[in-house]
Amino acid sequence: MSIEINNESNIPVDEVALQRLAAFALDTMHVHADADLAILLVDEGAMEQLHVQWMDEPGPTDVLSFPMDELRPGTEDAETPAGLLGDIVLCPQVAQGQAETAGHSTLDELLLLTAHGILHLLGFDHAEPEEEKEMFGIQRDILIGFAMQERRRTK
Repeated sequence: MSIEINNESNIPVDEVALQRLAAFALDTMHVHADADLAILLVDEGAMEQLHVQWMDEPGPTDVLSFPMDELRPGTEDAETPAGLLGDIVLCPQVAQGQAETAGHSTLDELLLLTAHGILHLLGFDHAEPEEEKEMFGIQRDILIGFAMQERRRTK
């Protein structure tokens, strides 16, 4: 599995943790080992430009997802085909403000946003209440599973 991370935000980020979370999420969703994912971290100005260009909404946002091959989650019996999953763009400055409001670390917020972005790449959405319930439930399960894995890894 190829997970490329490029930090253009000038804010130090634990890229190894983001990469481990992404790998865990992709494995959990039964994405083929030859799928490619790119994660880009940008400053507020760059994120605002992308937000206006692609969503026609003003101001920077926390995460944007750009699917490529429109892969969908696999199953234990049949993982997704190999391909380009897509790109996730994160804004650490926006994440930092959200983390302060939520009462957790910026890294925890970036991990949440990475899981969220991956689910969007896999076709999940939260526009309707039922979709939101499903997506946020899977997101929660990924984050809890990853935290448990990290605790075992660091013991």
